Amino acid sequence: MKIGQAIKKINPNAEFTYLGEDLNSIQWLNGTTPIPVADIEAKLTELQAEYDANQYQRDRVYPTIQEQLDMQYWDKVNGTTNWEDAIAKVKADTPKP
Repeated sequence: MKIGQAIKKINPNAEFTYLGEDLNSIQWLNGTTPIPVADIEAKLTELQAEYDANQYQRDRVYPTIQEQLDMQYWDKVNGTTNWEDAIAKVKADTPKP
């Protein structure tokens, strides 16, 4: 996670600048009250854990909506289960943790 994202989660109105990913390089601008480095580190850890916990969602690659609607149409016409099978495969390949 990025330092800027963590700072904005703590204080959406914060104005600051920093170099790279160096917490010690943060400069607070326009009267922004400095946020302690420990608080920023804690928020970075929290955001990373949230990101990691949702990895399975990013890994799930469903067919496009157009493809799914087409599958559903042809399943109805032909009495097949191609759409259900495709969705079940995605869910089986990338289960929730």
